Amino acid sequence: MGYCGTKTLFATHYHELNEMEKSFTRIRNFNVSVRETGGKVIFLRKLARGGSEHSFGIHVAKLAGMPQSIVKRAEQILKELEAASKNGKIGKPTDSIATGREGLQLSFFQLDDPVLEVIRDEIKNLDINALTPLEALNKLNEIKRTVLGKG
Repeated sequence: MGYCGTKTLFATHYHELNEMEKSFTRIRNFNVSVRETGGKVIFLRKLARGGSEHSFGIHVAKLAGMPQSIVKRAEQILKELEAASKNGKIGKPTDSIATGREGLQLSFFQLDDPVLEVIRDEIKNLDINALTPLEALNKLNEIKRTVLGKG
């Protein structure tokens, strides 16, 4: 199959591309077909003509094992964005979302993973100034074993 000069852009969560197809004759949108049943999303691995009106990013985050606190926060933000859209507000209420967050970046110690809680406690209880270099390496090895589930 020869090169026909087409350019392809793969994007997720970039819904403005749906609008671009209306304005540019050479743009064509396709999406991966899904089936939603019983609160679950099944990816059918089939391309369908047209852009997607829905985002399944939160569902994919759950499948990827993201901590529940992150998933819940994402669902909360999505509800805020959807409410703003329904109320006819133009744009996204990023100011209100930004003030409701815990910080610029999620803290390692705010995650609700039990393994991270164990690691957090280990680190908090360390007297770093009293450790020899060898003790520090041994402690780091213990933490690594905890992360890998061998501790």
